[in-house]
Amino acid sequence: MGRGDRRTRQGKVKNGSYGKVRPRKRKKSTAEQAVKDEKAN
Repeated sequence: MGRGDRRTRQGKVKNGSYGKVRPRKRKKSTAEQAVKDEKAN
């Protein structure tokens, strides 16, 4: 287990894949941001 294993975090980093172990940081869409800004004001 390690870099070659897709089930581990290191394996996902090396393979360039994502999953439960390595979630993506998604950008907020402009629509979601606009709603958030409206509530702040």
